[in-house]
Amino acid sequence: MQYMLLIYTPADTPRDASTYGAYMAFTEELQASGQMVAGDGLEGIDAATTVRVRDDETLLTDGPFAETKEMLAGYYLVDVPDLDTALGWAAKIPGAAFGSIEVRPVMVYDRV
Repeated sequence: MQYMLLIYTPADTPRDASTYGAYMAFTEELQASGQMVAGDGLEGIDAATTVRVRDDETLLTDGPFAETKEMLAGYYLVDVPDLDTALGWAAKIPGAAFGSIEVRPVMVYDRV
């Protein structure tokens, strides 16, 4: 099963060398396990644009849809045998110490 591990951190969390090093070590461990499918960090909320279409009109808003104290900072996509394994990896993500990690199964669509 595939799970998305969504990394939420306080919007004012500095991105420094110690945090970067911790994430690189975690990423290397996850890659070595053979369970990492993908993963990336995201730029800050000041680089975001929200798109909505209402009555055939495209509306653009700078930043996230709602004002927030936490931001989606990145993600890992893992392919693991079960939820418990996904939760174990989520607990090892460095951001879990000061933010939160949302674990969600990837939806599987049946092919017709």
